[in-house]
Amino acid sequence: MLLKIETERLLLREFTEADAGAFFAMMGDEEVNTFLPWFPVKTLAEAEKMLREQYLEPKDGGIHLAICLKEDNVPIGYVNISDGEAHDLGYGLRKEFWHKGIVTEAAKAMVKEAKRRGFPFLTATHDVKNPRSGGVMRNIGMKYCYTYEEVWQPKNFPVHFRLYQLNLDGDETRVYRGYWEKYPHFVEEL
Repeated sequence: MLLKIETERLLLREFTEADAGAFFAMMGDEEVNTFLPWFPVKTLAEAEKMLREQYLEPKDGGIHLAICLKEDNVPIGYVNISDGEAHDLGYGLRKEFWHKGIVTEAAKAMVKEAKRRGFPFLTATHDVKNPRSGGVMRNIGMKYCYTYEEVWQPKNFPVHFRLYQLNLDGDETRVYRGYWEKYPHFVEEL
């Protein structure tokens, strides 16, 4: 059974092979990919490969959904929760849909789904140069925990990431320390 989540304006659903063109429109856009770890895809074939590897045959067993407007069911973005120890929430959106609350609406629905599945917490990170992403995290109830520096692959340059966390099981003392222990880190006064 394919997972579908409806919100007021959105349909979050699993990607299909038929979504390759819409996926290419998003993942081929340089501006959309500025704060994502990969380079923009250059061809439809590259987009199809990325779609297959990340969404049609995901390796981590998490939740990987297309963000679609209800009116046309065409992917305009994605929202994910990894099944790794960080339970990382990630998202991306075509730029013509930015600043309309779409990612916040999708992320709130994913928080509900994570609670339903028994995830104890979620984390999310954003490049300090992309503060609007941090705004999404705060809007869904996440709290800033710390900042760390990672050399981003495959782009191969250092990035300062702010880690936010939302504890879903009532343990407000928990802070995911995986990045803290792995990378140089500090706490900012925000």
